[in-house]
Amino acid sequence: KLMNPETDFSIRSFLGGYDNNFTYLITCSRTGTHAIVDAAIDTNEITHYLRSDPVAILITHGHGDHTAFLDKYVQQYPGATILGHPDSKLKEKYSNFKKVDNNQEFIIGEMRFKCIHTPGHYFDSICYQISPVLFTGDTMFVGRTGRIKGKYSSIEDLYDSIYNKILKIPGSIKIYPGHDYGDKPNITLKENILNSPLLSANSLDEFKKRMNDYEKNRKNGS
Repeated sequence: KLMNPETDFSIRSFLGGYDNNFTYLITCSRTGTHAIVDAAIDTNEITHYLRSDPVAILITHGHGDHTAFLDKYVQQYPGATILGHPDSKLKEKYSNFKKVDNNQEFIIGEMRFKCIHTPGHYFDSICYQISPVLFTGDTMFVGRTGRIKGKYSSIEDLYDSIYNKILKIPGSIKIYPGHDYGDKPNITLKENILNSPLLSANSLDEFKKRMNDYEKNRKNGS
């Protein structure tokens, strides 16, 4: 659990799901208001830590491992709003879905969030910033970027999202990823750049080459 006295919120991480997934519970220290990032973990793991029902579920992207328990969350917390990308397919299923646009800011309790669209790993990928923290989903992990796996992925979009958006953020921000794939659960952006060749390419072509090299030597991860 991270307590942040400067910004008056706390983060509790839950590890499990289908592939070392993270779900995060964010609590406003002033109001007690809760928000959840991704529905990868059963609600039973989280209930004990709730002062009240969460008011929002922030979805980093639509892959099934990150939304696996979303039906249960909606059933158990019917007043919660699901936040996600404007093109997310979740809007067709959930009446309480609300789109968040790129660079849109919103407040939960007294916590101010900023939404950053980061397509690449998946077309509807979003990072959520609550300074000094960035929830990156599968766009960035500890030690590397996300992968490009299917027709809704794009290496050009991923490069743009990483190099023209995330890497423009101050290096002191701490990355909270969607999976526990690194040697620790979270990391500062500055440290992550130093640890990963995928985060220090000089061009799109070089990024493609480094990504190709990574795939050839990959042992695990999504």
